[in-house]
Amino acid sequence: MSSRTSPISQPITIRRAVARDAERLTRLVRGSGAYEGKYAAAVAGYRVGPDYIEAHRAFVAVGADEHGGRVLGFYSLVLAPPELDLLFVADEAQGRGIGRLLVAHMQSEARAAGLDRVKVVSHLPAEDFYHRVGAVRTGTALANPPAVPWDRPEFEFRIPSE
Repeated sequence: MSSRTSPISQPITIRRAVARDAERLTRLVRGSGAYEGKYAAAVAGYRVGPDYIEAHRAFVAVGADEHGGRVLGFYSLVLAPPELDLLFVADEAQGRGIGRLLVAHMQSEARAAGLDRVKVVSHLPAEDFYHRVGAVRTGTALANPPAVPWDRPEFEFRIPSE
């Protein structure tokens, strides 16, 4: 098992997701260790398609390597209504600051789009992460069976103007 405390040891680039990333992003979502066991139903059959990537502001964190870059994580920002729809970091890359980099990038994108707040409905295991990166708890999103049969914490990122 990889260390969850080692800092980023390779250059990370955040770039706009493109259609050819769709399959890798889908695998990242479906293979996330945070969605094992009782949480598996929430991502079973989930697909990040080229149409989704084109419709939203989706960005990937790519690590430099001999294969031209490996997707280490990604996020998707929906502008109306403002919401961080997806944020995933590959299991083996967690604990290295990539999630924090993606959140900072999302906040910059939100600011550039003129947003002052961005909502996020958190997966239960990610609740502490959102607290650590500055999101403020605003409520609870009620269960939506059968895929999500549990309540989830709802957060908000407040985006200050520059």
